[in-house]
Amino acid sequence: MFNILKKVFSRTEKAITDVAPQKKKKITKDEFEDILLEADVNYELVEKFLDELPSKIERIHAFNTLISVFQYDIDMKENITDKPFVEMIIGVNGAGKTTTIAKLANYHKKNGESVILGAADTFRAAAIEQLTRWAKKLDVPIVSTQQGHDPSAVVFDAISSAKAKNADRVLLDTAGRLHTQTNLGEELKKMVRIADKAMPNAPHRKMLVLDGTQGSSSINQARVFNELIGIDGIIITKLDGTAKGGSVLSIAHELKMPIYFIGTGEQPDDLIEFKANAYVNTILDSIFI
Repeated sequence: MFNILKKVFSRTEKAITDVAPQKKKKITKDEFEDILLEADVNYELVEKFLDELPSKIERIHAFNTLISVFQYDIDMKENITDKPFVEMIIGVNGAGKTTTIAKLANYHKKNGESVILGAADTFRAAAIEQLTRWAKKLDVPIVSTQQGHDPSAVVFDAISSAKAKNADRVLLDTAGRLHTQTNLGEELKKMVRIADKAMPNAPHRKMLVLDGTQGSSSINQARVFNELIGIDGIIITKLDGTAKGGSVLSIAHELKMPIYFIGTGEQPDDLIEFKANAYVNTILDSIFI
């Protein structure tokens, strides 16, 4: 885990060492402030951290302060009486949503689950083709339709198919949309209602995919999506391609939502469960002896 995270956050580590080239046993508040801001932790959160820390900061002080933003428990077990467990994956264009669905399918399949994909992004023709290619590569069934057709019909059919086949899990793709697009927002609400008609209380989890290269600016997206349909958890992608690894702290603090996974590359296996302790220690390894 630590080796993978060290690789993922290598650009963040470089950004930190640019402002603090020498690791130390203790650092000043000014030094810690510079480090956190360089890693894209938002200013208000940095000030909150500094208020809680002594003038000379040791690693244990920094660890206890940073870890405090992850005040939630992630239960990877889904407590539902009937199969399938339905997950709806949401995000803006370019966040890596469709690829993330493929990674989730691979993850759950490797854990012994039967998975069905629902290609409910009917807004973008390439999305259907892309998810179909992934389904073939991963050898998982997919329910799809043509571009421009009603995505809610795909939602209903995918859940119905999974129930008929006694599948363990449904992963529903949705159209990438800006959080400001009202018509697509209403479409998303409809998809949630139709999922509940196909299976009571579905979707059981609504996951928002955030682009890690956008850093703290993705927080507003998440807030609007949460107000729209309620978000249950977050997946952060593309952290391997950014120096903004500190934004994970801002996202966790501002949204108070669990971060379930982080994307670590482009391949199906490049998805790992997010562990707050490992993440914080990876950041601190760049600072302290």
